[in-house]
Amino acid sequence: MKKIALFAFIASVGLQAGEVMPGPFGIGSCHVNNRSARDNERWMPQMEKIGLKYNRSAHTGWGEVEPEEGKWHWQTLDEQLAYFSAHHFETGGMLIGNPKWNSLDARGNLPVNHLAGWSSYVKAVVGHAKDRIKLWEVWNEPPNFTGREQTPADYAKIVMAAYDAAKAADPECRVGLAAKSAHINYLEQVIKAGAKDHFDYITLHPYEVLDGIVDNAGTEAVYMNIVPALRKMLTVQNPAKALVPVIFTELGCDVKKGADAQAHALIKAYTMGIAQGVSCIHWFEGRDGDSGPLGLLDGKGEARPAYTAMAQMIEHLGQRPDYLGWVLLNGKHYGFVFQGPKGAVLVTWAYRGMAEKVSLGEKVAMVDAVSGARTEGESCVLSSAPVFVLNVPPVMLEQAKRNQGKALPWGGDFSHAKTVSITMGDHAEEKGLHSRSGDAVAAAVLGYGGSARAGNVPGGNLFLVDPGFLSYEAVPIEISVVVRRNPANDNAGFKLVYESTNGFKTAGGWYTVPDNKEWHTVRWKIKDPQFVNYWGYNFSLVSDGNVFNKYYIQSVTVTKLDE
Repeated sequence: MKKIALFAFIASVGLQAGEVMPGPFGIGSCHVNNRSARDNERWMPQMEKIGLKYNRSAHTGWGEVEPEEGKWHWQTLDEQLAYFSAHHFETGGMLIGNPKWNSLDARGNLPVNHLAGWSSYVKAVVGHAKDRIKLWEVWNEPPNFTGREQTPADYAKIVMAAYDAAKAADPECRVGLAAKSAHINYLEQVIKAGAKDHFDYITLHPYEVLDGIVDNAGTEAVYMNIVPALRKMLTVQNPAKALVPVIFTELGCDVKKGADAQAHALIKAYTMGIAQGVSCIHWFEGRDGDSGPLGLLDGKGEARPAYTAMAQMIEHLGQRPDYLGWVLLNGKHYGFVFQGPKGAVLVTWAYRGMAEKVSLGEKVAMVDAVSGARTEGESCVLSSAPVFVLNVPPVMLEQAKRNQGKALPWGGDFSHAKTVSITMGDHAEEKGLHSRSGDAVAAAVLGYGGSARAGNVPGGNLFLVDPGFLSYEAVPIEISVVVRRNPANDNAGFKLVYESTNGFKTAGGWYTVPDNKEWHTVRWKIKDPQFVNYWGYNFSLVSDGNVFNKYYIQSVTVTKLDE
């Protein structure tokens, strides 16, 4: 863990991979708000006003710049790049698409059927934008938008061809390897299929992991483990690239969860992203467009609380904040300390959103991280709404520095544990194993004189191990679940689905709960787990609609086996 933590620290403050790497505060856009400079006019001036200056991508798709084979159209792109420059924005580019004149591969969208044409496009667009775009992301969140039958090996072919063509056109450019969500398993397969050494940075879109934070599920340790888990994989599969920068080129929160919840999610996403070494987060998105209500601005251009939250972050943390470390307030509430332009700043909120008064040791200035309202005092009541503490007490600052290279605790240190477990009840007893939903959503029930949780409770059948216990390493494990049928003795059952070295996989077959006379223990021995939380959890108990609500779960245990 120390080695991986050091990787994250170097990535956050060194970034020797390039002068071209942006600062952490970026912005992105959907298709309809980014086709041209005219589209950008609807929202970019408001982004510039609060200090944003890094845009995810210009409109650089293959079909846009080469609408007919051999005929290049640069006017729209040039106008857009000129607009970005006039508004003091740096931008990346995306290598993506298949023009209408190139027939699609029967298996999907990746143009593996015309690698020569793909290479020609990459060389042309990178060369044309040589002095204006330095970061080139290969495709958008694969395996999304590729094809059901297209494999990691197909994407690897696209990446290798793009890398060689881009470097030929501009040796100083950077080429990004991409994956959806936090799909580290997919990236590993792509690297093993040939993309090794053919990338300079990695992009992820960890929406699902952030969702646990939005729902106050207490999964901060999972979010904080995205980059460390990725670096573990790179250390094994491509050591020369173990320290490449990581960019979240998309991350956001649906405002349907609440405008304030969206703003809080933004602050937490950037705070913990910067802390774990993410080079840039391009919040999705600037203004509502064709992808749902996710914008800092709504569809009419009116600012949401998330817009002012972004402004507050940039003001108090600065364009390139230096992460100093973390603290635990009252032994459970996470706080992250940064060196900002005017001194050290603590960003903190209540664990699982449960309001509690905390002492700060001495009189400090506090700022509401969304509204900017200021107060002073020696204590404050934390809630799900983040707070900035501006003049961090020296004792707290030193404590944060001592914790900088340590993994974030999640109810204890399970890095040397052989077993983790969760026992259901009015309040689940979590010992290194957690329910995805958390107690705030998954209502507990009592059954048969003992503690249990109904299998139909939303999220009650999704489980996460502490990252310190198991993260990426494919060590053999046993998962055991104690269950029984409901009082009516209805037919009930499920299958166990887990993150493996080849993505989600079913362990064994369907398990039918025998009866309701007693508790039954079912066990699975798994040789190939690869827990990276790419959808925000590690394994689940999956039932169909007819039996999903007809059993109770008493406990779940994960045990490491001797190899």
